[in-house]
Amino acid sequence: MDRLTAQGGPLSQKMWPGAVAVSGGGDSLALMHLLADWARRRKLPPPIVLCVNHGLRKESAKDARQVAAFAKAAGLKAHILAARGAPPKADIEAEARNLRFTLMGDWLKRYRISALYVGHTQDDQAETFLLRLARGSGLDGLSAMRPLSAFPVAGFDGLVVVRPMLGIGRSFLRDWLAASGRPWLDDPMNGDVRFARTRMRKLAAQLAEAGLTPARIADAAGHLARAREALDLVTGAVLARVTKPAGEALLLDPLALAAAPREVGLRALASLLMGVSGQEYRPRFEALERLFDRLASGNLGGGATLSGCRLAPAPRRLQAFGPQTLVLARESSRRRD
Repeated sequence: MDRLTAQGGPLSQKMWPGAVAVSGGGDSLALMHLLADWARRRKLPPPIVLCVNHGLRKESAKDARQVAAFAKAAGLKAHILAARGAPPKADIEAEARNLRFTLMGDWLKRYRISALYVGHTQDDQAETFLLRLARGSGLDGLSAMRPLSAFPVAGFDGLVVVRPMLGIGRSFLRDWLAASGRPWLDDPMNGDVRFARTRMRKLAAQLAEAGLTPARIADAAGHLARAREALDLVTGAVLARVTKPAGEALLLDPLALAAAPREVGLRALASLLMGVSGQEYRPRFEALERLFDRLASGNLGGGATLSGCRLAPAPRRLQAFGPQTLVLARESSRRRD
């Protein structure tokens, strides 16, 4: 655990007490033991173990009970969170992930614990990068997972996800568990080629032979993350310059927005749309580009809609930036002027 704290992981009393998500696999079991050891040495409350039974396999309940037994043997309390209803039949990876975080988020809120520790490793970082690259993701998608980030499903403001092991490889953790005589479970679904992450994982050896090791790929994601942070700072400055509040709406100077570097302007426009609409995800990039180009060319006409928002010319009384001023408001709350 000293290695984790030396890497700058956000392990501090501010983020403690915490809960740790444990599936029974080597990564999450290693994190459970490392956190327990870390807390014990610092005389802090032990982590609380959360295990989700998705019901995706007939052995799921048995595996969850085994996780609870692992936790008890380590002197930890465990809570099994069981899914209700039929398991997902389509888009299983995404649906299971959303269900898992929703169940754990509900538990965290109920017991007023703000931090969930998860066992993502350097290998997960590399696999996520490759998966997003295959989907054509841009800078944000390709950027590294962060050691500390907001909860990944809506409705859980104030909760955070902590990833202290992003700098450690999966094989290192399993070697450590084996050397210390601590068993773990192997989920057969991790070998199911129906899942994109499994298929990407099977390519790891070939990629490593070509020099694309998980460490190299994770480093590339880290470089992009730093670029994203710099762009976020510049984007924030642009947003402060090109907008003014108007009740529940915003007034926008489209010419000043278009004068920013294109990447910054697109990021700023996406941020505005998400902020006003309250939507969690950015609009499709192609639609965002089309709207941005219309703003830049002054070809908006009577207005346009995107991502639950409407952009329209501002009435004279609201022309804070001159005749080109636009009003950005939620589409459902649009009013006649």
